[in-house]
Amino acid sequence: ISLKFGGNSLRARLSRQFALQTMFGLGLASVAVYVVISLTLSQRQDDLLAQERIAVERLLEEGSNSQHLLNDLLAGHEELSLTIRRRDGTLVFAKDDRNRQAGMDKRLAFVVELPHPGGTADAELIYNRRSDSALLDRLAFTLLFSALAGSLGISAGGFLLVRKGLLPLRDLVRQTASLNASKLDSRLDGSGQPDELQPLLAQFNALLERLEAAYAHMEAFNVDVAHELNTPLSNIIGTCEVELRRPRTVEQLTDVLSSNLEELRRLASIVADMLFLSHAERGAKARRSMPTSLADIVSKVVEYHEAVLAEEQLRVEVFGDAAAAVDVGLLRRALSNLVANATQYAVRGSLIEVRINCKLTGETCISVLNYGATIPAPHLPKLFDRFYRADSSRVNADRHHGLGLSIVAAIAMMHGGRAWAESNNGRTSVNFSITEEPQPVPLELSWHDQTML
Repeated sequence: ISLKFGGNSLRARLSRQFALQTMFGLGLASVAVYVVISLTLSQRQDDLLAQERIAVERLLEEGSNSQHLLNDLLAGHEELSLTIRRRDGTLVFAKDDRNRQAGMDKRLAFVVELPHPGGTADAELIYNRRSDSALLDRLAFTLLFSALAGSLGISAGGFLLVRKGLLPLRDLVRQTASLNASKLDSRLDGSGQPDELQPLLAQFNALLERLEAAYAHMEAFNVDVAHELNTPLSNIIGTCEVELRRPRTVEQLTDVLSSNLEELRRLASIVADMLFLSHAERGAKARRSMPTSLADIVSKVVEYHEAVLAEEQLRVEVFGDAAAAVDVGLLRRALSNLVANATQYAVRGSLIEVRINCKLTGETCISVLNYGATIPAPHLPKLFDRFYRADSSRVNADRHHGLGLSIVAAIAMMHGGRAWAESNNGRTSVNFSITEEPQPVPLELSWHDQTML
């Protein structure tokens, strides 16, 4: 197996770190062993010199045949030398190691009392450290070789362990390589993976679930867009083909052009709404005015829908009020969509309620309630999706193209709020909230009520 410690891969970096730590640890241990043994030898040398000094002093004090006794004392210590000189330089005793090298000895000088005829003399014990130095050299070489060999061995083992430990990552790479747009329902298999990778696997699988849902939503959205645009385009093309097959009077062509103009306006409305939603999703913020009475805004919107409400024999009542800094044009548009939605699905002759509530969380909630058919719970979270209709029959599809509640959710988001729906026991409430926090003025132009009206 080739030990490739270079590169910037995770395996190479872990192997290098493991090798460096091993070398540092073994090197530190080797230095510690060398220092301890060196200090021990030095201490032993000092102790030996001190013991021999005491022995020399005792022998000289006894005074009998000191030359012979001094030779016997040094006989077992070849590494020791001793010289004794009187103060006038006369040599009294000398035993010198001829193999002693300069700089390789340790000396201990002291003063002794000589036997008869007496007097003092200067004595010096010399310890030859050549054998100890040789021992330390051999020890240093042995420790260095052991540290290097141990580091290489442990590093090689660490490299194999790192390689084995990274096998789960290779398995994940193979699994992710097999994923594509046609296999978004696949998930990474986390069985046998280490605990450290389980959070990553969970997050990645959750991402795949979101991608699958988004992809499915995008496909459904494309189908809805094609349907919404195809109907008016087909109508325009069909009427033009029919009218061009035979001569027509100016009045007849005017009627055809008027009909086609209505279809074109519907197309323009769909495109404008989609552009608006695109701006909102890219983070556009509402341009807020000074605090305004929300009840007054609701009243003006209700007046605009007065004719349709009267036709359906519906009444609208407003409960509560609050002053909030909002984009008045955007808020009118959201309220108009909600009132139109409630008018479409409310029971004829019933009451539509608009409730304004301020919460302690800093949100102001606006709810539009109508009485009619209960919307099944699975449909409620999807009401704010583009082109989504709980009623798949597409009743009144020529007037309502399924973007109204999506625009309400976008306007709520632009005001820092949210949108949600509730429906039970024949009572449906569509709600959205706005925050009272000041928002920065965006660069995008505000979408005012002229787009709505």
